[in-house]
Amino acid sequence: MAVFFAREGADVAIFYYDEHADAQETKTMVEQEGSRCMVVAGDIGNSFFCNEQVTASVAWLGGLNILVNNAAYQPFQDNAEHLTDEQLTKTFQTNVFSYFYMTRACLTYLESGDTIINTVSVTAYRGSSHLLDYTASKAAGLGFTRALARMVADRGIRANAVAPVPIWTPLTPSTFPAEHVSRFGAQPLLKRPGQPEEVAPSYVFLASRDSSYFTGSVLHPDGGEIVNE
Repeated sequence: MAVFFAREGADVAIFYYDEHADAQETKTMVEQEGSRCMVVAGDIGNSFFCNEQVTASVAWLGGLNILVNNAAYQPFQDNAEHLTDEQLTKTFQTNVFSYFYMTRACLTYLESGDTIINTVSVTAYRGSSHLLDYTASKAAGLGFTRALARMVADRGIRANAVAPVPIWTPLTPSTFPAEHVSRFGAQPLLKRPGQPEEVAPSYVFLASRDSSYFTGSVLHPDGGEIVNE
């Protein structure tokens, strides 16, 4: 996603948790496209971190036009009785609270014509029995997007979402049992998982003037899996 934005001429600031090697590799790829890239490690489930680093990023970038909320925590758990308070807290702190924190911090700088794009999931529409808390958090992200679109419309700011499934990223093999990973991506019509570069154009489109009549909307790069709006 960062690379695709860089190809359109955008400078990029990336907040990440602790995947230092991946962050540096992404930074290099963005810079190879001729854009600047700032990478910042930390927990966006912490409002103080979001406030401080958004301020620092805007100063470094020289402004702010696009916010992409994309952080996610996805623990595999197929028994509701085994969901711990700690897991629930971490899931919602990462997947929901961070969207509020980052949006609140960025709205200080966003102006008419700017955009906010949230990553939700097909699970918000069809549910996943082994991702109860994750599904609930993504449904919250969907509601957040639609309410936010109404809240900021008078300011000329658009808010949309992307609901992909299933996309092959490190999140899946790092959190799912091997048996589930071996079947990952078999459900959609295309019978395979998507790749990140097949999802990134949806974000670029929603950030561009070509999508000027989209707000409160959701794009579904999902390989043909049918969902109900």
